[in-house]
Amino acid sequence: MTNQLRLIKDELQRLTLWQPSPPAAEAFLSEQPFALDTMQPYEWLQWIFIPRMQALIDANAELPKFALHPYFEEAFKKQEMDVDDLLKLIKELDELSTNQRMDD
Repeated sequence: MTNQLRLIKDELQRLTLWQPSPPAAEAFLSEQPFALDTMQPYEWLQWIFIPRMQALIDANAELPKFALHPYFEEAFKKQEMDVDDLLKLIKELDELSTNQRMDD
């Protein structure tokens, strides 16, 4: 799981979607799934999802099962850049969450 998170980070950087500084503090107060009302999908990945997952992994906590791919597939439909590799990595992450293999 840690490796897959790193691959997603690397792909976000390759796409120049990885940001050097976080959004405004208010953006983190969203009560919407994926912070739909305050963040772009890639911001949510970088600033909320990846850090939370890494914290769970570091704490040897049980990891949740999730299915992010359907949301990101829809969210990125209108992207002008090629996000196919990013979507593939997210789908693989979903599969890892189902299998609960933290060492992948």
